Amino acid sequence: MGQQLMAIVVEGEKGRIYLSPTSVQEKIAFSAQPEWKPEAELPTNSRDIRPPIYGMTKHGDLFTDRQLIALTTFSDLVSEAKERATQDANAASWPIFPERYDDVPLNDGGTGARAYGEAIATYLGFSIDRLADRNSTICSWQITADKIRNTFGRQAIPMTWDFAEANPFSDSTGSFNGAIEWITKVLEKNFPNTYGQVTQHEATSNHKDDSTAKLISTDPPYYDAVPYADISDFFYVWLRKSIGNIYPDIFSTLLVPKEREMVADKFRHGSREKAKEFFESSLIKVFNRLNKINHHHYPVTVYYALKQTETDSNEQVASTGWETILEALMQANFSIGGTWPLRTERSGRMLAQSSNALASSILLVCRPRPENAPKTTRRQFLSELKRSLPKALKTLQQGNIAPVDLAQASIGPGMEVFSKYATVLENDGSRMGVRTALQLINQILDEFLSEQEGEFDSDTRWALTWFEQYQYKAASYGEAETLSKAKNTSIQGMVEAGMLEAVSGKVRLLKREELLTDWVPKDNVPDWEITQYLIRELDKKGEQGAAELLAKLGDRGEIARDLAYRLYNLCDRKGWAQEAIQYNSLVISWPEISRLAREFQSQQPVQLNVLEQKEEPIKTC
Repeated sequence: MGQQLMAIVVEGEKGRIYLSPTSVQEKIAFSAQPEWKPEAELPTNSRDIRPPIYGMTKHGDLFTDRQLIALTTFSDLVSEAKERATQDANAASWPIFPERYDDVPLNDGGTGARAYGEAIATYLGFSIDRLADRNSTICSWQITADKIRNTFGRQAIPMTWDFAEANPFSDSTGSFNGAIEWITKVLEKNFPNTYGQVTQHEATSNHKDDSTAKLISTDPPYYDAVPYADISDFFYVWLRKSIGNIYPDIFSTLLVPKEREMVADKFRHGSREKAKEFFESSLIKVFNRLNKINHHHYPVTVYYALKQTETDSNEQVASTGWETILEALMQANFSIGGTWPLRTERSGRMLAQSSNALASSILLVCRPRPENAPKTTRRQFLSELKRSLPKALKTLQQGNIAPVDLAQASIGPGMEVFSKYATVLENDGSRMGVRTALQLINQILDEFLSEQEGEFDSDTRWALTWFEQYQYKAASYGEAETLSKAKNTSIQGMVEAGMLEAVSGKVRLLKREELLTDWVPKDNVPDWEITQYLIRELDKKGEQGAAELLAKLGDRGEIARDLAYRLYNLCDRKGWAQEAIQYNSLVISWPEISRLAREFQSQQPVQLNVLEQKEEPIKTC
């Protein structure tokens, strides 16, 4: 498979311009001859690493010859930089601690001139890894920003048919100077005058320091969602070349060790069942150990950001990933005392573009379950769940959690009820599993959102039912008329309101782009219209445009956020991802829209009622 130089991007007067390459430039581009490249094989059985099925079977195949020369040259120069830094440290009367003056390596806890030089080399090694992320044939051109997108726009190595090659000596994205700047920013912002020590060992095994109580916060593997070790190899091969001699114990293998990695990889373990068994048993061992070594004054906090996307034979939504981690916590005698949805995901990341991706991680707050925890029945559990979960869901909505995250966030308060009991017994006396508990939690979430329909006007309740069945497609007038009688509204009234089109015996909801361009809110305008117009303004004019409309709506606008939650839930269940994104975006933007709306209202001139105007005093002589 060959390559063709398509364009050269150069700096213009007020932006970048694109030039067709000349034959001389093409010859120069393909004239590079690297002396070394990483020969390690890419995995051929990964759903997330696609280049091997197109003939790119080795790590070195992910780079052009020019990129390989640049990366290997920078890697080789790390050793020279390390020696120079060491010499400079010695010349400056290093070390700071004379009694520790020795030739102890940084890897062994050294603090002398040698350790100083090796620390500088380590940061340079990190910079080369950042450089590799912006200098591979997986890097595409980000048209909206006129720059190179990095290799890992998501946790995978896809196949890209057209790619952009950065100039590592420029001041643009993908340069070595840019990589250095990011490393120094992290050090300056996050580690000013601090000292920390990091150790690595297998989480399921005991450690010599386990006798010291720990404060534990963990982000465990997401079942089979991410092939962490396979992806790590992309960076490992360059770190091994640049600083492998500084950390011989870490880089003793050609690639990242994978046999004991705690992911449910069916290819690595031979079958889906064996992978599931390995992951579950390992996770239980980890949580059992954490329960023993965690400081009893503090909870164990567990981050998780995995959607519930699986549907079983009974059309019940669940998630093997969530089920597994919660089951492991239960078996390790943890109870879940709370849930904190944390905004951890960047909205502009590739995964979030045109997709229905999570915006938050869910932080589970866990404490040891008392040894004398009682048992309960399914009926009692369900009764308590129906009593407490809706209150928690209302609080989450008031906190403006994104609709895409609501199902995940509801797991915490739901499992708080479930996990405080030693066992929840089914009607036949058997133990209720976590999957069943999750399905009951999802069921109450659906009921909660459905019950909120009672807060909407009759036109909106009709539109919700019609939308769920037909979205924006046309259906028979007779069916629409029957539904309108059940919802206590009229088709003609909704046509006049501007929600519907009713022609030739057919009725359909109007799409947002079909709504009036000069719409002015009136009294008794349906909640459906308010929501759709706000979304259109947000899409066309941004948060400022939506805020100006919200300011005109007054108190009526708040109902749009509740309706957006309901519509998101409906679209998510139907698999209407593009439509769901619109409702999710409205809720996410709501705090800023509300703030701007208040500012807009405060800037409007106040017109006093005639009765409120002060009268001029009567002048007498």
